[in-house]
Amino acid sequence: MNKLPDAMSEDMYWTLSQLVNRRANLKTHHIRLKNQLHEQVCVAYPSYKQFFQDIGRPTALYFWEHYPSPRLLRGKTVEELAEELIPVSHNQFSTRKCQIILDAVKADGDTTRDYQPERDEITRGLVKDVRHYVEQLEAVDKSIADFLPRFECPLNTIPGVSDTTVAKLLSEIGDIRRFPNADKVANFAGIAPVNFSSAGKGDDKHSKQGNRRLQGTIYFLAIQMIQLSSKGLPRNPAFYAYYQRQLARGKTKPQALILISRRLISIIYGMLKNKTEYVMPKVQDNLG
Repeated sequence: MNKLPDAMSEDMYWTLSQLVNRRANLKTHHIRLKNQLHEQVCVAYPSYKQFFQDIGRPTALYFWEHYPSPRLLRGKTVEELAEELIPVSHNQFSTRKCQIILDAVKADGDTTRDYQPERDEITRGLVKDVRHYVEQLEAVDKSIADFLPRFECPLNTIPGVSDTTVAKLLSEIGDIRRFPNADKVANFAGIAPVNFSSAGKGDDKHSKQGNRRLQGTIYFLAIQMIQLSSKGLPRNPAFYAYYQRQLARGKTKPQALILISRRLISIIYGMLKNKTEYVMPKVQDNLG
């Protein structure tokens, strides 16, 4: 492994890695701010999840900015609130949802605390910070999307693989030509299954060595491959069938996902090496 060339030797891959790192940092701060906003909002609106499942959605942020505490809703009718929130939500909100808000506020009772105006300003400030990070995330996502065509990479033809995932993979793998085969990539990522007992009867587990960021990205991709839609249809029928076969053979779910991860490494290696698009295999095409 020490003989591998530097993955970031080319400016193109180095730049992509910096975009990926920036996105990861922005995401971390964004989540932290949303958690802080939750700490403020759940005191003023204990039942807020009845009407806003995601505290950081645009309509929710508008609401917290204008009504950081229920005292500012006093005298507000359902119709007035609906007239305000429905346009903000691009008609995704409804009068019925506004009624739910007012009913929940009434059921919660008086949640006003000492120094409520100061508390409200904290909430408004957090809303502005969350919006700022959302804008920054959108900007870096656009930069990644605009930059990726330079790599002529076909990985986004795999169902469920976003530009963000492609960028993460490329930034860690680098130029695929530095790896002579898929086994080397698997070893580099620490994804090659390792058996921890004799006669092959032990547990197949991830190696504790290797590139942990690449390993995590591939493992998450393996989970996506076996996900089912709301209609119960698998995203990738071939991988889902392979997963079910491994479970039937006595493998645990994590063990089966490790095996899928290794299969994905081979597919990714071939696609990058040959610049070929992904072809969905038929279920009857045995994956092993």
